[in-house]
This record gives sequence, structure tokens and C-alpha cells, in this order.
Amino acid sequence: MTKKIVFVSLVLFALAAMPALAAEGGGDAGAHTYKIAFAALGLGIAAAGGALAQGRAAGEALGGMARNPGAAGRIQTAMLIALAFMESLVIFVFAMTYLLSQG
Repeated sequence: MTKKIVFVSLVLFALAAMPALAAEGGGDAGAHTYKIAFAALGLGIAAAGGALAQGRAAGEALGGMARNPGAAGRIQTAMLIALAFMESLVIFVFAMTYLLSQG
């Protein structure tokens, strides 16, 4: 049920972004609008995937810390590095979305 709600939310956000990102008149305005819309949809999917992955990683790390408090420092360090990698992927998608919307 939760996956269905996330998917519907992503689609609704992407559809709501299309008028806001619409280009004004011109010969190739339609293709540019769709390119931006698909880039925004990709960004939404990347952000949602990154958030789900970060939530799961943090939950598993907290569970590991609860089971073995002596290893909490090592678990926390590994979790923070993993979270940084996950967030960097979302930032890369944001940068690509920006570049696609400019061209």
C-alpha cells in the first residue's frame, strides 16, 4: 500500500510541475516541455529512492547499535559514509536535471 501511495504521489507531483515548467511559444516548445517534465520525474524518482534507501539504512544501523552497543561507533561511521554516497547520487541527478532543462 505504501509503495502505491509513493508512486501516485510522484506521478501527481510530476504532472503538477509540467505547467510550471512549460516553455513559452516557439517552434520546439512542446519537445522542450516534455524533456523538462521527464527530467523532473527522474529527479522525483531519484529523491524518493534516495529517501527510502536512507531511511532503511538508518533503521538497520540503529537496530545494529541496539543489539551491540559496543560497535555503535563503527556502525555510525559506516552509516554516515553510506548516507553520503546515497545523497550524492540524488545530487548528481539534480545536476543532470538542471543541465537537461537548460538545453
